[in-house]
Amino acid sequence: MTAKIFIDGEHGTTGLQIRTRMAGRRDVELLSIPEAERRNQAMREDMLNSADVAILCLPDDASREAVQMVSGNNKVRIIDTSTAFRIAPDWAYGFAEMDKAQTEKIRSSRFVANPGCYPTGAIGLIRPLRAADILPDGYPVTINAISGYTGGGKQMIAQMEDQSRPDAISANNFLYGLPLKHKHVPEMKTHGLLDRAPLFSPSVGRFAQGMIVQVPLFLDDLKEGTTIETIHAALVAHYAGQNIVSVVSLEESAKLARIDAEELVGQDTMKLFVFGTQGGPHVNLVAVLDNLGKGASGAAVQNMDLMLSA
Repeated sequence: MTAKIFIDGEHGTTGLQIRTRMAGRRDVELLSIPEAERRNQAMREDMLNSADVAILCLPDDASREAVQMVSGNNKVRIIDTSTAFRIAPDWAYGFAEMDKAQTEKIRSSRFVANPGCYPTGAIGLIRPLRAADILPDGYPVTINAISGYTGGGKQMIAQMEDQSRPDAISANNFLYGLPLKHKHVPEMKTHGLLDRAPLFSPSVGRFAQGMIVQVPLFLDDLKEGTTIETIHAALVAHYAGQNIVSVVSLEESAKLARIDAEELVGQDTMKLFVFGTQGGPHVNLVAVLDNLGKGASGAAVQNMDLMLSA
């Protein structure tokens, strides 16, 4: 049976990427509102309630409104890509590889919150170490990251690509979130299993897609006896048995001179690295992903497929 899918917000960056990923598929029927009618609330509500799965690519408040529109219709399942429901207890978090039980939670849930791009990398690095009791309570986690500018949506894309605009951004690389209250922090804390909020410093580069997330650690402040090898082994064990998140070997990582933020552009996977010197005092955990792939639209389609397989 063909599943009916409605992308609410299909003309935005994430929505367009989801449409591209589903182009040519015969197992789904895409319900669509013409762009000229995108503010027609009656048409939108009808599409939402006609879908088997509705994928919300909207600001937080608009996502909450959409959920209310289908609140009495138990047959409609929701994937939300905003930050509105990412730590809500009655929503499944849509990072299937996060732990062994998460795939089934997504498959069986009516409501799935798609992860943010930065949190996907950060949680992917931190959660396995918390689950293995390597990263102790109270550790002051810091997360440094750079994303392609498409993560800022249509406005930032225009600001970066059209230098004739009065609000054009001329910087090749810039830090933002300077008050250290980024909207992704609660998500990182909750799903990273952290007992204190991490210090998160994001930045944007003059490249369209791609992302690097870094979590540096002091080995002496981790579980006694922790080495670069034990950290790497914990990541390998955590992600065994799936083909989305890969952990690069220590041998291969040691041969690298640099990491390219654009390495996985156009792919819906993620690579994790552990860098450091054997016997040294520090390690640097690194995640590489496409901010519009596993960090957004690719994850949404992955979650949709899991839900349709129930």
